[in-house]
Amino acid sequence: MFSIRTIAGAFLYRHQFFSRSLSARSCVLLLISVFTVAAAFGQGSPIDEPKNTIRGTVINELTQAPIPRALVYSGDNRYATMTDGEGHFEFTLLKPSHDSGTDVSSRVVAFVGPGSPAYNFQSNRDQTLMLFARKPGFLDDPRYRHETLALTGNDVTIALLPEGLIKGRVTLSTGEPGTSVTVQLSYRQVVDGLPRWTSSSSARVHSSGEFRFSDLRPGSDKLSTLESIDNDPLTTIPGGQRYGFPPVYFPGVSDFNSATTIEVAAGSTAQVDLSLVRQPYYDVKIPVAGSEINGGVSLWVRGQRGPGYSLAYNNGRQRIEGMLPNGIYTIDARTFGANSISGSVSLKVAGGPAIGTAMTMVPSSSISFDVKEEFTETRTPISATWSDGQHSYSLRGARLYLQARAENADDAEGIQGGGSTPPPAGPNDDSVVIENLLPGRYWLRLTTSRGYVASATSGGVDVLHEPITVAAASSISVDVTMRDDGGKIEGTIPTIAQSSASSDSPQSRLRPRVWVYCVPRSNNAGQLQILGVTGEGKFTSPALAPGDYLVLAFAEQQPFLPYRDAESMKAYESKGQPVHLSAGQTANVQVQVIPGSE
Repeated sequence: MFSIRTIAGAFLYRHQFFSRSLSARSCVLLLISVFTVAAAFGQGSPIDEPKNTIRGTVINELTQAPIPRALVYSGDNRYATMTDGEGHFEFTLLKPSHDSGTDVSSRVVAFVGPGSPAYNFQSNRDQTLMLFARKPGFLDDPRYRHETLALTGNDVTIALLPEGLIKGRVTLSTGEPGTSVTVQLSYRQVVDGLPRWTSSSSARVHSSGEFRFSDLRPGSDKLSTLESIDNDPLTTIPGGQRYGFPPVYFPGVSDFNSATTIEVAAGSTAQVDLSLVRQPYYDVKIPVAGSEINGGVSLWVRGQRGPGYSLAYNNGRQRIEGMLPNGIYTIDARTFGANSISGSVSLKVAGGPAIGTAMTMVPSSSISFDVKEEFTETRTPISATWSDGQHSYSLRGARLYLQARAENADDAEGIQGGGSTPPPAGPNDDSVVIENLLPGRYWLRLTTSRGYVASATSGGVDVLHEPITVAAASSISVDVTMRDDGGKIEGTIPTIAQSSASSDSPQSRLRPRVWVYCVPRSNNAGQLQILGVTGEGKFTSPALAPGDYLVLAFAEQQPFLPYRDAESMKAYESKGQPVHLSAGQTANVQVQVIPGSE
């Protein structure tokens, strides 16, 4: 008969040592489940206690070379050490207490990487010890490291991914270094299934004109400068013409969309040089008619959206003002909160100060959803209430199960806008509506806890697959059809099922935790479903919209899976199982865990 015990240590190592001895460049999450298998031989049997040592090596994930002088420490700060010249480290855990009459043998199971624990050991007495490793020059972001299971005696291996670098120099057209300039990095990342440009970080150019971005993850980046006014006392004449340096987007273009994408690989260094051109700047003023702006002012060059320029609202004079070089611009302004308003004007600057047409602020727009229910189950299977702490309302109609959200469809860094269904305005408010939308193009996201969205159209546009255009001060209606005759996807992970059937030993209860993603294809109105897998390797989906799906299995969750981008998902075509689901059908599949995801 076996019993389960835990082995843990209790050595306090202060956090201050870490912050003073080594800056945080890279860390890997290491979850260690320590368990013992004790065999009972009768009362009075001697105990042979082992030495509880955790040994391991920190290596470079790309080259597999050992990393010397890396800091390895536990999450609770009880253990810490530096790797030696060959990347080795060792911890000795304090001996646990044991009941008399047991003979104890120990084993160390280590989990390295994001999403840990990737394996689950079922024990009422199981305890965990988290280890981290870091060293300058290696990433501090666990999302881009592969998860590894190290189970070789008591040895563990921690793989650190080298950082990427972008460095370069900013010069003026005269050849002098561009000092007092800010360089901005934008990073391409997946947000809710779609790749989007997001501001990553900025760097101030040194007196030599050089800049450097470190600790970069593998991926796509764009580089630009922010505009700057020339305040050099040797060239600036008080009361005279002002000069400045307009934004430049690598490799030297004037708008964000035309900028070249810089592909950053782990351990790589990209050299990026930019040249600024000094241009005259002129005062600009745009009156704002009858409203104050408590939100933001955005500026676009020739209609091309992106970061770089800036103007500000002067509340005392009720106008937008600042300085700009020659060009044609679009200026947008908005207020935030309930009953928001927005405005937009064009402005041309041509060799002198410019006063724009007065900006008229207009009410924001809204999208309402007219829901038609074609449910076969007439009795409502769910109920819900909403409360603001003072009032409590029972939700009714489509508001009970349907949520709507609008996301800006413009793929440029710095674009704002969007909204979602607000709380009910009163006990009789069963409307589904999105309010306070600025003019623009939006993706509509409809999620439901009852049935599925069979269709959603507006003016002949299928808004489940195409963006919807919202004009200023408009009210748009979307026709939505709901059904509940969906099908299900049931399946098995063969490797887990075989492992479960092969043995009932304690080791067989140490099973990989797998996530199954049911990704709707481009012709499908369904929603992404993420399913857990049982200890026997089985999974079952809730009712899904009929259509085509790609079923994928991962050993860790995939928050950055580009499931809404058809081009990006082509890389997964051969890694999953395609499924066509009809109404009322239950499809059965077998799915293999994608290699390299564990």
